Amino acid sequence: MDISNLIQTVLIYALPVIFAITVHEAAHGYVARHFGDNTAAMMGRVTLNPMKHIDPIGTILMPLMLYFATSGAFLFGYAKPVPVNFNRLRHPKRDMVWVALAGPASNFIQAILWAVLLIVIVAAGVSETFFIKMCQGGVLVNLVMWAFNLFPLPPLDGGRVLAGLLPSGPAQNFLARIEPYGFFIVMALVLAGIVSNYWLRPLMDAGYFVVNLLITPLRAMLL
Repeated sequence: MDISNLIQTVLIYALPVIFAITVHEAAHGYVARHFGDNTAAMMGRVTLNPMKHIDPIGTILMPLMLYFATSGAFLFGYAKPVPVNFNRLRHPKRDMVWVALAGPASNFIQAILWAVLLIVIVAAGVSETFFIKMCQGGVLVNLVMWAFNLFPLPPLDGGRVLAGLLPSGPAQNFLARIEPYGFFIVMALVLAGIVSNYWLRPLMDAGYFVVNLLITPLRAMLL
């Protein structure tokens, strides 16, 4: 393992990852408060202070261990989940969908903003590789978080969305029963390549297409 490459990679991705995680979690809390549940707000989680959202194991230790164990081929991590009491939402079933979508939506918006920043710094004549790679990393990190969190299995955001859209009955009850094991099921699907091949890759291709489409007018003006 090349330590210098590791340090460079950490420095390039540190800021994009911190912003991606922090804004994602704060967005959940903000939207939950908007729809009537201020649990996250009372616990100080509706904030852009990254220290409130970082989990020492899931955000720092696990990604580093996986990076060394797989030589950078596979990374995974998580932040402290924002507490949401869905029963306190004004319309629990409907509002749960918006609360769940808030996190991935914030990541997609950040991906667009990093792409815009990349165009601006290139147009300004900045040729420093570090900043260019940071912007590219910002787009990548946020599209990964956007796509991965939309996977329709609890406890991921996509699972919450699916539970909110399904009619009450056997399917919704099934999702509730498997939620305690959802993390392990998702990890197994990730390691088997199912999530990356049949979910992440197609969704990220679509995400890159939309981001490129949205920034095309700006690129045409500045470059």
